[in-house]
Amino acid sequence: MSWFPIAADSDFSLINLPFGVFSTANSAPRCGVALGDHVIDLQALHMAGLLKDLSFDASIFGESTLNSFMALDRPAWRAVRSLLTELFSKESNNVSIRDNESLRSRVLIPMSQTTMHMPAKVGDYTDFYSSREHATNVGIMFRGVDNALQPNWLHLPVGYHGRSSSVVLSGTDVVRPYGQLQVDKTDPKKGSVHDTCKLLDIELEMGTFVGGSTNPLGRALTMEEAEDRIFGVVLLNDWSARDIQAWEYVPLGPFTAKNFATSISPWVVTIDALEAFRTSSSAVVQENPAPLPYLVDPNYGNSSYDVNLEIAIKPEGSDKAYPISTTNWKCMYWNMKQQLVHHSVTGCNMQPGDLLGSGTISGSTETSLGSMLELSWKGSREVKLQGSDLTRKFLKDGDEVIMSGFATRDGQRVGFGTVTGKILPAGSYNARSLEATCSETNTLKLQLKALQEENAQLKRELEVKK
Repeated sequence: MSWFPIAADSDFSLINLPFGVFSTANSAPRCGVALGDHVIDLQALHMAGLLKDLSFDASIFGESTLNSFMALDRPAWRAVRSLLTELFSKESNNVSIRDNESLRSRVLIPMSQTTMHMPAKVGDYTDFYSSREHATNVGIMFRGVDNALQPNWLHLPVGYHGRSSSVVLSGTDVVRPYGQLQVDKTDPKKGSVHDTCKLLDIELEMGTFVGGSTNPLGRALTMEEAEDRIFGVVLLNDWSARDIQAWEYVPLGPFTAKNFATSISPWVVTIDALEAFRTSSSAVVQENPAPLPYLVDPNYGNSSYDVNLEIAIKPEGSDKAYPISTTNWKCMYWNMKQQLVHHSVTGCNMQPGDLLGSGTISGSTETSLGSMLELSWKGSREVKLQGSDLTRKFLKDGDEVIMSGFATRDGQRVGFGTVTGKILPAGSYNARSLEATCSETNTLKLQLKALQEENAQLKRELEVKK
């Protein structure tokens, strides 16, 4: 319990404390932590001297990304969470914030007064294909029941390298892409045309941010090391142009059908915050075949997380979002640690800020599927927008997709917020991206101002000590 008021249904409880990057109208982007409907300004805590007992230089919280913090080790991440829990716990003996109105107003910023930014500079982005239910569904659609899973699927976490520059923050509009489409679905020899995507889709995923010290090029990570290299998790929407994908994926897999946008939620939830929600995966065990020794997770039976997930669509002009699917993160065959270890098996150097998509998360029922490709079964059936008389097969221009997720158990709740994106017609400009580009100079000015203010504060503190 916190002395600071937090709604019972808030995603951002005291046991959550997710990290992100925010700014206000008069300040540059900096690091913060979500608590209820407020943001804890970590830079303000540092300037107030409340982070002086940490083992690292807390001035890194004044940076515009979490990368420097992610590059520290897990004990450092835990130390910050522990300190914040102590500062804001109802039983805390530290009343420096609670009883100081001026400091409290500097440290706790209403979310309504903030703008969120990308939590990290994503160096590399890799997307996996790790839900057996999803892979089986897609395989049945395109290859039939007898060949649903490719021979390698049960031996390794299948993945592909995505495009890091088009990983965008929740709320960023997504422009319907142009691309090459196969002229005749039954005869690829008839070639292609350049046209707009007709089968625009989503994929509900979780995204894992890598942290810790980079392993040397040539040395693979071990299963014992893997968990300490996972900084935290976000919601992820892997936007997919299915008709473009169908033509281009042979023989090397997705390319332009996936590179136009990948959306993530702004708050990074640490795996320490999710500890109470560990559970077994939908697979329960891995056998027939058993993974090779380097991929064996001794804790596999308790290596997934019981996180409720939902996809909703808000049609253009509507003030309401309608659910189309509910599923759970535990519907995975290959877990985060196995994905990370396999990614490095050749000696790939995994760096702080690297992002790993889980792959589409689908359950075993028709209402627990994580993509419209599955929900509409390749366009053969209508997908009902629950609570309305509307249907979809794939996304329409003007649709806003809203994905949300939370875990709850024994009165405790840890949420991820939402990841959203609205579809703009082909040929549109992404207004948010354009605005971000134009505001770069202003951001640099605000960062300079923040540094000047910090310098002035330090001088004042020095004078007091004299």
